[in-house]
Amino acid sequence: MPPREHTRTYFLGKLARELELRGLEASLRPDPPSLKVRDPDAALFTETVDCVAMSDGWFYRWSWGDVVESAEEPALAADRIVKVFTTGEPRPHPALGDA
Repeated sequence: MPPREHTRTYFLGKLARELELRGLEASLRPDPPSLKVRDPDAALFTETVDCVAMSDGWFYRWSWGDVVESAEEPALAADRIVKVFTTGEPRPHPALGDA
């Protein structure tokens, strides 16, 4: 796997962890690396998020091409993704004691 793909997979893994902490399911697709994200409570709704290198760093990107957030901020990216899957309120973050 080329170094660029390792970087992409690394950042996607960090985002997957943050999404799972917020109650979403995220599975890594290998070629090209991307995350298939789904809400277990709304199984028909899924979204694909990838990670791309741009002139000013790595960014998570929606399937339609808009940037979600910098890959350096996986928690912020996860919060934004969760808002798409919910009514706009972020889900509690269990690791922060917001149960």
